[in-house]
Amino acid sequence: MRADRLLSLILLLRHRGRMSAAALARELEVSTRTVLRDIEALSLAGVPVYAERGRTGGFALLPGYTTDLTGLTHDEARALLVAGARTPSPALAAAMRKVVAALPDAQRDTATRAAGRVVQRPERMLSDRAADDGGVLRAVQEAVFSARRVRLLYAARDEEPRWRTVDPLGLVDAGGQWYLLGTRDGADRTYRLSRARAAEVLDEPAATAADVDVARLWEERRTRFREGLANLPVRIRVPATRRADLPSTLPVDAEEPDGHHVVLDVRFGGAEHAETVVWGLAPDAEVLAPPELRRAVARRALATARHHDRP
Repeated sequence: MRADRLLSLILLLRHRGRMSAAALARELEVSTRTVLRDIEALSLAGVPVYAERGRTGGFALLPGYTTDLTGLTHDEARALLVAGARTPSPALAAAMRKVVAALPDAQRDTATRAAGRVVQRPERMLSDRAADDGGVLRAVQEAVFSARRVRLLYAARDEEPRWRTVDPLGLVDAGGQWYLLGTRDGADRTYRLSRARAAEVLDEPAATAADVDVARLWEERRTRFREGLANLPVRIRVPATRRADLPSTLPVDAEEPDGHHVVLDVRFGGAEHAETVVWGLAPDAEVLAPPELRRAVARRALATARHHDRP
């Protein structure tokens, strides 16, 4: 266990440069006293680690000291980093730290940027889901990682498939559904890859900034998408214990307590969408407005009761 910690300590200093004992202790989840003992052990073993005094001081490795611990190629390291971005865990984070630190400087920067272009989110957009065949995803991943343009044979909703040339920015796995964030002719575009029939990586550099924050970009576009769909205001009364059962993607304009219930002003993507969500909360939810939605839910309840009241 200590050998693994000593290795992690070397790699942290190799990757991040000078670090204080307190920062190393936080990263390694040990006490400062343990870090100091480990530093002494490394020094006795011949590792060129030294201390710098002062307010901004800390421990560092002598310039030029390198490690070659993984034997991974650049593509293999990049694949591991992307896997780490998709399936975060403390153990995997520690493994990724070792992989990153052992890469040469140029490869480390490239691999880290590539991993940052893949984001995992648990939520889903307000849309149906369909499975991707895998080939499209692989081609789009290559375009994202190599910062090259990609041609998509893409079928938007209620449209025939047609080719589109996209400058990729990043990939998002939202609840198992893959989305490509990019631009086309300078305009923001988001593509659900299950709607893409084919993809071709082009030998043209993408118009992509080096410091794209894919997670922030996804949240911004997701919010715009959600608000664009949410055009039906509904007032609904639900038990406080079922408040969390409302989809988190719904914009809530107002919320107020009502005894053991809460009354919410929520916006839906249409009457059918609202009726489906309210019915999923039956029999606890009550539509207060608009009256036509209230009547629609009542008709569904009566029809359901008739079907189940037969001998």
